[in-house]
Amino acid sequence: MTPGFITISLFWFFYMAGLGLIFPYQSLYFQQNLGLSGAQLGLALAMHPLIGIVSSPLWGQWADRTGKRRMCLFILTIGSATGYILVSRASDFSLLLIYIAFLSFFSAPAMSVSSSLSFAVLGKTNAGQFGHIRVWGTIGYLIMIILFPQLLTALGNNDGAGQTENLSLIFPMAAAFCVLASIILLRVPASRSVTVRAQKGDFKKLLTLVSYIKLLVLAFFAFGLLSGPIVIFPIFVVAKGGDIETISRLWIPMLILEIPLIYFAGAGLRQMGARGLIALGISCDGLRWLITAVAPNLSWIFGIQLLHGVVVAGLIIGMQLYVEEKVPENLRVTGQTLLGAVMGSGAVISHLWTGVVLEHLGTNMPYLIAGSMSIFLGICTWFFLEKSATR
Repeated sequence: MTPGFITISLFWFFYMAGLGLIFPYQSLYFQQNLGLSGAQLGLALAMHPLIGIVSSPLWGQWADRTGKRRMCLFILTIGSATGYILVSRASDFSLLLIYIAFLSFFSAPAMSVSSSLSFAVLGKTNAGQFGHIRVWGTIGYLIMIILFPQLLTALGNNDGAGQTENLSLIFPMAAAFCVLASIILLRVPASRSVTVRAQKGDFKKLLTLVSYIKLLVLAFFAFGLLSGPIVIFPIFVVAKGGDIETISRLWIPMLILEIPLIYFAGAGLRQMGARGLIALGISCDGLRWLITAVAPNLSWIFGIQLLHGVVVAGLIIGMQLYVEEKVPENLRVTGQTLLGAVMGSGAVISHLWTGVVLEHLGTNMPYLIAGSMSIFLGICTWFFLEKSATR
């Protein structure tokens, strides 16, 4: 087994356990606990990718130039923990935006740097095993999705209003998981691929990689369509008569299929290439949201959420594998964080338009728009991206 494999897998487990508390519930917390309007909600959710547009490339270049990739991720994880605590104490909208901006400066690049460090631990020849590491993040995420509603029940909040009132617990709990993840991170071995440095002029090479530039363009449009619908999904569920327990149950089928699909992402890479994975992921996400929009009730939506696993393995893991294949190892973090920044710029647009559409046209319309346009984008992806060397 590759040295550091178990350690970096544990990092993913604890770090994404924290995200399993934040991501499914934060939009509901902002809307119901803080009373944000649709436009305010869109702006608050857009802060994370907006700040990431600036912070991700900065952290990526610093990590590649110094070779301190492990230290970079350690700082980002501790900064995220601090930011979660601050957000939980926001008393008005202006203060909330400031605290989210602080949190996002550290948390927005964290996933890209985590992926980069994982690829560095594996090395270029073993990049196809990335899913074997990344899957532990999904397992941690799933565990918290299941346990958090049970925690609220144990605290005596059996009614929907009581559960919503205690949603603020997600922030200190997520901070604690970040601290645990950062401690584990210190045990990752400092191999040559982890500490290799980029020279000053090397960063310009990324701009000459046509295949990489095409990926960035595609990522902007894909996340411009698809980021908003998943973030406002808790609001959609509540509007359809669900509650926190329903949100948890809906996430379970989304994650159960994701686990084997991520684990065997390397096999998918060999069969269809990174381009095929990406095209499949975008198309399936479009189909998922289109069916969600027209489904007559929540029971119909449970089954279609199984496509979430295909989306993560295809769209997100596929893009990361594509970068790992096209970008030199000394620019590994910059390549991944720049991809993350472009994803974030698309997500800013997505959060803003979904917030406005949600407020003025209702909960179904964002899913109709994103679903139909993403199916078309997924088909175009096959012809737009260059063929992967692994296919």
